[in-house]
Amino acid sequence: MPDLHIRREHTLGLAEARKLAWKWAEDAEKKFSMQCGVLEGETSDTVQFQRTGVSGTLVVAADHFELEAKLGFLLGPFSQTIEAEIRKNLDDLLGGAGVEPAAAKAAKKKKK
Repeated sequence: MPDLHIRREHTLGLAEARKLAWKWAEDAEKKFSMQCGVLEGETSDTVQFQRTGVSGTLVVAADHFELEAKLGFLLGPFSQTIEAEIRKNLDDLLGGAGVEPAAAKAAKKKKK
């Protein structure tokens, strides 16, 4: 079972979702020294990422992103902080694409 599991729904379609996922991978390579690779598929892509202490995948589909990551022993105690940062990063990417971030959707539901 992965240490981190994050799913984000979107309405971008596969072509636009790919662009955002590749941007996410480029940012991860620059900011966190990740090694990233993309396996393109017909209905979804998989971004594989790794560096010392973490490895995982980001599945990119026409209607969602799904990230799973396994943290090494030294990063385990920071899993909540790491997860919060990844959630924020994905929400920022999706928000910049005109998709309402999950936190904003949740807040609207509470108000109703």
